[in-house]
Amino acid sequence: MIARLWHGWTSLENADIYENLLKTEIFPGIAARGVAGYRGIRLLRFEGDQEVEFLTMMEFDSLDAVKQFAGEEYERAYVPPKAREVLARFDERSRHYEIREHLAY
Repeated sequence: MIARLWHGWTSLENADIYENLLKTEIFPGIAARGVAGYRGIRLLRFEGDQEVEFLTMMEFDSLDAVKQFAGEEYERAYVPPKAREVLARFDERSRHYEIREHLAY
């Protein structure tokens, strides 16, 4: 399994707008693409004093599945235009990690 991690930051004022965009448009759009080997996405949020950081972690069966989702330049971040409008800054590239262990307690 592969985890695709990406960070984006936005203002305190835009944080709820961005989160709503993710939940109502971007995440459902990703799922609707029907990429074989896509296993889902997690959204993490950290509120700082000046800005809000978001971390997404997508899970895929393999690097080939990641490439089906993102193309041959699979490290390039997928940031739709509507997201770019409310993000202050974001990772231009996603990081990919091999999931070595997944335990449920």
